[in-house]
Amino acid sequence: MASVLILNGPNLNLLGTRQPEVYGHETLADIEAMCRAHADAHDLAVEFAQSNHEGALVDLIHAAKGRHDGIILNAGAYTHTSVALMDAITSVALPVIELHLSNIHAREAFRHRSYIARVALGVICGFGAQGYVLAIDAMRGHLERRG
Repeated sequence: MASVLILNGPNLNLLGTRQPEVYGHETLADIEAMCRAHADAHDLAVEFAQSNHEGALVDLIHAAKGRHDGIILNAGAYTHTSVALMDAITSVALPVIELHLSNIHAREAFRHRSYIARVALGVICGFGAQGYVLAIDAMRGHLERRG
C-alpha cells in the first residue's frame, strides 16, 4: 500500500476560525478525517503533520524519505518565502503536490510566487478543503502510473 504524508504549515492549525471567508469553516481535524476516509477507500495510507516552524517542516520532509511514497504540502506562507523547503523537497526526491485552500493567484501579489511549485509535480489551489481530496487523487494517479 502506498503511503503519503500530508504536511501542513503555519497557521493551518487555526483552520475553522482563521478568516473563514478565505479558508473555509472546516478545521484541520475535519480535513484529516475527510482525507482518511478518501484514502482508505482507495487503499492509500496517509499520515498527517502540521507545524508553524520552518525547520520542523524541513525535518518532516527529510523523515519522509524511505517512509512515504509522496508528499502533499500546504506550506502556507512559507510557500512564498522558503528556499529551505524547496531544497528539502529536492533533497528527498519524493513527488510533491503543492496545495492551497484559497486561490493564491487571486490574492495579494506576493502570494503569486511559489518556491515550492518549482519542485512540485503540480499545484492545486482555490478549492477549499476539497483540494486535499483532489491532491490525494492526483498523487494516487501519479504513483500508479509510476508503478
